[in-house]
Amino acid sequence: MHIILSIMVALMTVATAQAADNLYDFTLTGLDGKPLPLEQFKGHPVLLVNTASECGFTPQFEGLEKLWESYKDKGLIVIGVPSNDFGGQEPGVGQEIATFCQRNYGVTFPLADKSVVSGADAIPVYQWASAKAGALGAPHWNFHKYLFGKDGKFVDWFASTTEPQSEKIVAAVDKVLKT
Repeated sequence: MHIILSIMVALMTVATAQAADNLYDFTLTGLDGKPLPLEQFKGHPVLLVNTASECGFTPQFEGLEKLWESYKDKGLIVIGVPSNDFGGQEPGVGQEIATFCQRNYGVTFPLADKSVVSGADAIPVYQWASAKAGALGAPHWNFHKYLFGKDGKFVDWFASTTEPQSEKIVAAVDKVLKT
């Protein structure tokens, strides 16, 4: 019975991800354990980034915070999604993650609860975004970035090696803010 229930839940998760029209159809869980409905960001472009506290790319938190500070008044929303999917580099939970990000990088942008972002067990928003981005656009490491327009539609993805304040990301953000 447990196997059948697990299969049904997995199929419903995939169906939800496939049926979604835009980013705002999803809800994350915040680090505080409360729902973080993405619908609250309707009309704003969103940069969704899977993060980790013990990764070689962890210093990108600083660049993400600077991007957030530079563009939040223009409408950009940056959301970090801590994940332990790659190299076990996010061992923390909830408040530990929040404290680490705040103390070391001054992070003030929203953070979701630690989540699976890759493969068949990925949370629905990541299943959907990965499908929109194609095989090469699925997260293959920490600090993979997805950009969505003001309408919640998928715009582009950026590899872990692309710095948050890179010319490529800044140009893409400027473009979605104008549309």
